Amino acid sequence: MFKYQDKIIVGALELCDLPLLAIENLNIRVDTGAATSSLHVDNIDEFQRGDETWVSFDIHPDIHDVDEIVRREAKVKAVRKVKSSTATEERRYLIETQIEMAGMQWDIHLTLTDRSEMTYLMLLGREAMNGRLVVDPSQEYLLNLKSE
Repeated sequence: MFKYQDKIIVGALELCDLPLLAIENLNIRVDTGAATSSLHVDNIDEFQRGDETWVSFDIHPDIHDVDEIVRREAKVKAVRKVKSSTATEERRYLIETQIEMAGMQWDIHLTLTDRSEMTYLMLLGREAMNGRLVVDPSQEYLLNLKSE
């Protein structure tokens, strides 16, 4: 594993785990041009659990097997208006979850959206990388989660 001033160097594409959502080896696009991270989900349903707002949603954790669908739930942290890469503004649920990369685990914010037109189910933005990761855009899959 490569380090730069105590930060892990990652490539433009990597694998991560989202342990609180029970998702492993998720292929992600690392994007320093995006402030917020986003996750592709389908069939979002909002519901109340006590006095808190929650959402349930479907996700295809394996990009090579679109028939595999898992249903997950998360507490809503906020609802944000986000401008997409196509300059379209949309309302998105924001959740907080844990990410695991390079043997490290930390909390990140994720907006839930339809990324079906995109190649990767998750985009890791600057806020989630801040202080931990440095990106080498010429590289891919510098981390090997299972061999650490």
